[in-house]
Amino acid sequence: MKKSFAFILIGFVALTAAAQKADITLEDIWRDYKFYSRSIGGLRSMNDGIHYTSLDRDGNAVSLVKHSYTDAQKAEKLVDGNELKYNDKPIAIGDYSFSADEKKLLIVTEEESIYRYSSKAVYYVYDLSGKKLEKLHDGDKQMYATFSPQAGQVAFVKENNMFYKDLESGNTVQITTDGEKNKIINGASDWVYEEELELVQAFDWSPDGKKIAFFRFDESQVKEWLMKMYGDLYPEEVRFKYPKAGEENSKVDVFIYHLDNKKLVKANIPDAYEYISRINWTNDSEKLALQTLNRHQNSLQIYLADVTTGESQSIYKEDNEKYIDVPTTEFLATKDQFLITSEKDGFNHIYLYDITGKLINQVTKGNWDVTDFYGVDEKTGLVYYQSAEVSPMQRHVYSIKLNGSGKKQLSTKSGHNDATFSSTFKYFINYNTDANSPHFITLKDNAGKEKRVLVDNADLRKRMDEVNISKKEFLTVKVNGEELNAWMIKPKGFDPAKKYPLFMFVYGGPGSQTVEDSWGSFNYFWFQHLAGLGYMVVSVDNRGTGARGEAFKKVTYKQLGKYETEDQIAAAKYFATLPYIDGSRIGIFGWSYGGYMSSLCLTKGADVFKTAIAVAPVTNWRYYDNIYTERYMQTPQENADGYDTNSPINHVEKMKGKYLLVHGMADDNVHFQNATEMTNALINANKQYEMFFYPNKNHGIYGGNARLHLYYLMTNFIKENL
Repeated sequence: MKKSFAFILIGFVALTAAAQKADITLEDIWRDYKFYSRSIGGLRSMNDGIHYTSLDRDGNAVSLVKHSYTDAQKAEKLVDGNELKYNDKPIAIGDYSFSADEKKLLIVTEEESIYRYSSKAVYYVYDLSGKKLEKLHDGDKQMYATFSPQAGQVAFVKENNMFYKDLESGNTVQITTDGEKNKIINGASDWVYEEELELVQAFDWSPDGKKIAFFRFDESQVKEWLMKMYGDLYPEEVRFKYPKAGEENSKVDVFIYHLDNKKLVKANIPDAYEYISRINWTNDSEKLALQTLNRHQNSLQIYLADVTTGESQSIYKEDNEKYIDVPTTEFLATKDQFLITSEKDGFNHIYLYDITGKLINQVTKGNWDVTDFYGVDEKTGLVYYQSAEVSPMQRHVYSIKLNGSGKKQLSTKSGHNDATFSSTFKYFINYNTDANSPHFITLKDNAGKEKRVLVDNADLRKRMDEVNISKKEFLTVKVNGEELNAWMIKPKGFDPAKKYPLFMFVYGGPGSQTVEDSWGSFNYFWFQHLAGLGYMVVSVDNRGTGARGEAFKKVTYKQLGKYETEDQIAAAKYFATLPYIDGSRIGIFGWSYGGYMSSLCLTKGADVFKTAIAVAPVTNWRYYDNIYTERYMQTPQENADGYDTNSPINHVEKMKGKYLLVHGMADDNVHFQNATEMTNALINANKQYEMFFYPNKNHGIYGGNARLHLYYLMTNFIKENL
């Protein structure tokens, strides 16, 4: 009798505790940021391989702190952010970099974003021993200030020209003089290279510190895009060069500047090319490797250029019947060899070549993709990388010998693992998350043995325990002859005897994934908020997405949107057959490529989807940039039908459901034009829709109250229409 009473009491207490859990609010997510996952800011490994530095919050400032990999108690403040001043003015550390001898720092302050990755800033040189702070350069802000390997000079870009400053004499040398806005760029990249090739800093010091190789972009023939920024009596016009599909690109060259004689040498590439996607110095500083792609991006070559004469020869060539993603390349510092990633065997793997282009061996093999490359310890011959070998939905860290033997998995926790290695590769910091858990950051040795926990996010985990959360569950959806990976978040108090409306989240673009066993950040909590309102939330990775090999990813070639939409529609139909899903109430949401997909689903899948939200969608690939679009579609001149057949603009007459179209008016990436042309088509077809635009907001629609406002807008739309 006592046992039974105790059991009932425990059950009652548990139910009461569950009932007292709070619902997640939009203010929790987008105003108060209660669910922010802590990480480690500004992490750098020091030369000795036994210390690292980080930027740590220190009262009202940020300080630079030196830590021991092995001893948690050993920490030294290298720069006290509370005392850092220039001409009695406090200096806030935004970022930093060490000189090669670690005697000086470049401190980044007043950083000003330009596009997705690019920025300009005010830089200071800080002498660590004398605690002396000097401004790098007066006047306009600079870009990408970088120490020479010998620490005596700093190269930077200002107003589209290359400079370097000699720190001993204080003299600044201007390397180029032809830089001009919207015409010539030296040392930095144009908009499309930055966005699609992820080339941002477009210069590099040679290992001997005697030369600087840099890109020169001639974008004078590229057409301009105009955006308006509102706020004053008359709006400000922002003009920049943006090459749309089928349009003219920048003409790109690479030059080598010799500091000793101030000579500029152009790297002469003997064959026709459209893009120079990467440069790499070889180990002797006398040869520069240049990686090129043709316009279709299905033929890649690497040339070796003599830095004195500029003459070059091809050492590597790879062709593909569809396209080639820009590979990772690393030239070894002690040998005439290089590593490169390639999908040539059907999966992304690492290969080792000698400097003449002769294949030595394939380092990694298997029916799985290498997803990141961390580096090679040339003393031990061990390569460190990340892959999806365990599952396309997971990531793990591995080591393997250059000869392809001795592979070892170094990460042990399931989910998504990433790594930052020490300079000597003796230690690494392991960042682990899973679908329902924030960052758990540990220090490990290079055998994978955990030494200590650095960040456990215990406070966030506690806050998560105090609110209603439905675990994200993984499943497989078999449609159109493929088993597609998916996840599901069930409504609060899920009852399988009830029927729930279904809300789908999609991205779906080439090589992307939304279905990973990894932390979903703020959207995860928005989906939890929707689950608390009684919605079933799911996401499906359609054909064309990543980590499942080349064939699965490239099936969408020349017809973006076709197979992806077919899979999303088929998945929605499958979910509608489940006894707890109300098939008459299915909605879909996506942003960017996902907005393109949600728009296609509401039109092509008009009988399946009741509502769709499209944020910053591409509505016709003719309006998007040429590097991304032509990689997957060729040009509109060559593949007009591929562009038009799967444009939602051309299917609006089929639309039956409720449509919310959202766009930032200062979106430099997916232009507001996409929204206006979609609305024109809807008006011409006499289709009613809802639209909301955000003045002065870019592709991310953030800043001020914008994100909270946007998620209120979308949540209310879902509540009213689904």
